Formats: sequence, structure tokens, C-alpha cells
Amino acid sequence: MSTRTFLKIGLALVAVWAAPALAAEQADTQAVWTPKEASFTYMGFTTRYSCEGLVSKVKSVLLSLGARRSDLKVYGTGCLEPGRPAPAPGVKVRMNVLVPAGSSSDGAAAVTAHWKPVRVQLNADPLAESGECELVEQIKQKLLPLFSTRDVEFKPDCVPHQLSPRGTRLSAEVLVTEQPR
Repeated sequence: MSTRTFLKIGLALVAVWAAPALAAEQADTQAVWTPKEASFTYMGFTTRYSCEGLVSKVKSVLLSLGARRSDLKVYGTGCLEPGRPAPAPGVKVRMNVLVPAGSSSDGAAAVTAHWKPVRVQLNADPLAESGECELVEQIKQKLLPLFSTRDVEFKPDCVPHQLSPRGTRLSAEVLVTEQPR
């Protein structure tokens, strides 16, 4: 048997083996938009945020996790001076997120959705992100449970008062739709 024939057979076997897993991963599911609310006060030692900065970061994360843009509301709390780091800034969140149809439908119209891998990343600059591990951890505890997720991976690497070069990694598959949100 030639090397070329052997490679063709090998590639065909891989395609047959991987196809069901890929199809299951990309399979559409029915979901409904469900209202959710949350609030939390950021408690961190390494990085401080202004209310505007915290609201911006949280809003960005919520949108990446699949919150519906059209009705997402994120408010800052605990602000003393606008634009300056606050000792204990917080956020209040009102949003709609997708949940599988049947788990909380309440007569809402179902939409077609699918699972999408998402990595929570607060900053594109690795040095800047190295100080945000406490916020990532609090997002995992307070906000991620509001979403339909699976295969959550959380690798904390936080030491208070120190930058964490490897950062804290949080990723999950979330239920999203490609329809206008």
C-alpha cells in the first residue's frame, strides 16, 4: 500500500470519526429569552476600578456571553467620584439570556440557538489582564451562573496584591443565537 493511499484512508477514518462529534456540537437547539438580574460589589486588592470602568468591563463580558444587546442594562453602584477608582464599586445588571426551551419558557417564543465557545477576556493586553484575575473570579461566581453554559473551565491564578502573568482563565460554551439580539 502506498503512502498516499494510506494517508487517504487515514483522513477518511478521521473524518468519519469526527463528523458525529462536530454535528452534535453545531446542532441547533430551541431556546427562549429569559430575564435575569444580578448585582455585586467588586472586592479586589490588586486592581481598582472606577464605576465607569467596571460597568464597561462587565457589559463587554455579558455581551460576549450572549446577553441580548437590545435590553442589557448595567448600572454602577458605590461610586464616590466619577472617573476615579472607587474603594468598592459595584454593578447592577438587568438582561435577557437564552435558556433551552422548556426549562423556563413561560410561553415565550422560541428561537434557534447553538453552543459557542467563549473565553472571558477583560483586556487584550496580557500585562493589563494580569491584574484582573480577581474580577474574572467574581464574574465566574456572580454572573456566569445566569447563562446557559456547559464545559466551564476555570483556572484561577490569583495572588492578592500581585500581578498574575498567566492570568485567570475562564472559558465555557454558552447558548447563543445569530439572530438580532
